Amino acid sequence: MAEEKKVILTREGYEKLEKELDYYVSVRRNEISEQIAIARGFGDLSENAEYDEAKNEQSRIEAKIVEMENTLRNCIVVENDEVSTDTVGVGNTVKVMNDFLKKEQVITIVGANETDPVNLKISSESPIGAALLGKKVGDLVSVEVPVGIMKMTVLEISR
Repeated sequence: MAEEKKVILTREGYEKLEKELDYYVSVRRNEISEQIAIARGFGDLSENAEYDEAKNEQSRIEAKIVEMENTLRNCIVVENDEVSTDTVGVGNTVKVMNDFLKKEQVITIVGANETDPVNLKISSESPIGAALLGKKVGDLVSVEVPVGIMKMTVLEISR
């Protein structure tokens, strides 16, 4: 059997996933149980679309709970005090001069489960995140993106 790939999470991402799991276990699970009970009251279960949909939703919720539990159990958590500012790694915030966009950007490198492109939280496994890993202040980074080659210069690395 192939070895399962370890998920990398920042401490913030780990805590966010714990809260999401708690919500699914304590709130969503109860909500769907109530929906099933209500749908059961509609009569014949063999022709009850509400019941079928509620049962399908219950399956999706339970699968999501198992997935989150496995991630939390098997992940590698990058603690803030373990994050170096010498080179770019998961948990770093990196200020770059993006030559492609002709402006400075502040990018946070996170684990794949924590990405939030709108807030420039970029996965360490994405083309840009992977290209930045291991770089130092002053390094020039070239990344192939769908619209061409993006060049960035690392200006600052922080936690």
